[in-house]
Amino acid sequence: MSRAIAIITGTRAEYGLLSGISRELKGQGAAVQLIVTGAHLSAAHGMTVDAIEEPIAAWVDMQLQGDTPLALAHATARATSGIADALSRLKPDLVVILGDRYEMLAAATAAFLLHIPIAHIHGGEVTEGAQDESIRHAITKLSYWHFASAQAHAARLRQLGEDPARIFPLGAPGIDNLAQTPLSREQLEADLGIALNTPVALFTYHPETLSPMPVEAQIGAILASLAARPDITWLITGANAEAGGMAINAALEHFAQTHANAIFRMSLGQKRYISALHACDLVVGNSSSALIEAPTLGKIAVNIGDRQKGRLRTPTVIDCACNTASILAALQKALDPATRDAATPSAVFGTPGTVCAAIARQLLALPVPHQPQKAFHDLVKNP
Repeated sequence: MSRAIAIITGTRAEYGLLSGISRELKGQGAAVQLIVTGAHLSAAHGMTVDAIEEPIAAWVDMQLQGDTPLALAHATARATSGIADALSRLKPDLVVILGDRYEMLAAATAAFLLHIPIAHIHGGEVTEGAQDESIRHAITKLSYWHFASAQAHAARLRQLGEDPARIFPLGAPGIDNLAQTPLSREQLEADLGIALNTPVALFTYHPETLSPMPVEAQIGAILASLAARPDITWLITGANAEAGGMAINAALEHFAQTHANAIFRMSLGQKRYISALHACDLVVGNSSSALIEAPTLGKIAVNIGDRQKGRLRTPTVIDCACNTASILAALQKALDPATRDAATPSAVFGTPGTVCAAIARQLLALPVPHQPQKAFHDLVKNP
């Protein structure tokens, strides 16, 4: 009998990382049960469920009715209930969860209370400027197995008391998408409806949910910086469904409508996003892809603000504060020929085209406990 593995996804970006694992699991004989929730089912965030091209076992509508903290807390409660119902019906052998968002905290809570062991991907990382930081570590403690994207993250999981025997530093699954053949520059221009005149910047900015700086001030400083560089072609994608995300998206969309050198798409979709990543000259904003996929390609990234503070860095990442002067200085440095000439691809997150298969093999080899129990693994034994 094939192993039944539930994969839970709530956003376009996260599904882009999980789809390769799903594909590999099916290729290796697993019965994948895809559970879709979160922004996938929100018209305001592009209804990205429409881009999913594999069977869906359960739809869990969180009824995202705004992005205030209270609205997200209520939506998380609905997700916990709905995912619990789905897991109770599907009865998977294990659940796969990726990342650190509130939808995944709901999924982890439901699976944990139903005694279904959890395999968590991308644990052990640090993002001090967002609530994701605490959520990620909470999911770690609810999870039985851990798939770390780098050795440094595996070490942090051990610090959190996780057993080294259940930690697998196999790399970041998203880099496998980089091995796909991208759209040609001409195809991408036709798809997006804009000439990709160099330099081209791929821009994504998510709310800093722990920042004392109001979202309006954050996006105001950023848009002033973008407006000050009309020589750059800006490919702008939407913010996540988080507190302040709607205000950011409205401002970005208005900017693109009033600047001929910019376009805004709520979601590019996986193929177009990866193609844009190949075609661009730099990545700007505060998305994790600027610190993982971009360095793997050797692309320069300008990381704005503190959302990704503490995350593993490569030399291709230029950090700057969320103010116009700092952003403009970082853009200038990023486009300096000397900076670009010194940029080289990084292998710290693995080798593109190999990570998802390795994770799938490990998932299928895991001995699944009937009642998952964990002991805290002390780095130093108490006397």
